[in-house]
Amino acid sequence: MVDVTFKANTLRIATAQAIVAVSKQETIDAINNDTVPKGNVFAMSKAAGLLGVKKTPDLLPDCHPMPIEFTGIEYEINGLEITVKVTVKTIYKTGVEVEAMHGASIVALNMYDMLKPIDKGVEINNIKLLMKKGGKSDFKDKYRKDLTAAVIVCSDSISAGQKEDKAGKAIIAKLEQSSVAIKEYTIIPDEVDVIQASFLKHVAANTDMVIFTGGTGLSKRDVTPEALKPLIDREIPGIAEAARKYGQDRTPYSMLSRSVAGVKENTLVLALPGSTKGAAESMDALFPSLLHIFRIFKGARHE
Repeated sequence: MVDVTFKANTLRIATAQAIVAVSKQETIDAINNDTVPKGNVFAMSKAAGLLGVKKTPDLLPDCHPMPIEFTGIEYEINGLEITVKVTVKTIYKTGVEVEAMHGASIVALNMYDMLKPIDKGVEINNIKLLMKKGGKSDFKDKYRKDLTAAVIVCSDSISAGQKEDKAGKAIIAKLEQSSVAIKEYTIIPDEVDVIQASFLKHVAANTDMVIFTGGTGLSKRDVTPEALKPLIDREIPGIAEAARKYGQDRTPYSMLSRSVAGVKENTLVLALPGSTKGAAESMDALFPSLLHIFRIFKGARHE
């Protein structure tokens, strides 16, 4: 089963279809008049489809169990064909395409079973996915591709050469996946004036993003938030909250992070945790969706 623990819950929607073709008009009339010997075809097949959607992970080994929050089943009769459409919705980490197709298949199979006593020529055709929405793949191509970032590691020990930086490199890897160009990567000590000077330099240079890692904890030398907050024009608390929520779902200590996010002029600044895991998880939580902010800043003219 594919690992989805790094993903965040999003609204996922999928619609699938199946077509049930009968061989004579009398079969359609029996369905419409509710005279099929085994019962009401549409009602019973809908019930079967609802169970089919819910039972998908019990039958298909790589499908994740998930909360199914809506299933809609519709029928449309066109001549001797009945089109079945199944729409499934969830708020989860992975999509519901297979659940929708499985539901459509079960609806069609139940219709076949109910109709075979009166029509030996019933066929099931065109089981396929019609639509899916949700997840990062819906948005990744809508972001600008000309963005620049500076990654600044705040750490006394790393700047003194006593430790190796891994958090900053994890941030760079995620930025490169999002097609963001790295303008500068540097390591500085936990000093308020140095942090502020580094940030203001990039604001003046019109760097799109300045991402600090380190100094967001609770030790006396953790001063990155204190250095940045006086310089920020507008804080964006939802960004830091999203990163903490994502982390808190994975470790009970993320609530202790004092991550900060905001803007000065048209430069976005993030102060992320200094641990490799904390930095990487924060980037997973925020990117690429965070890049939407630059559409608000500058529009989409450089896509």
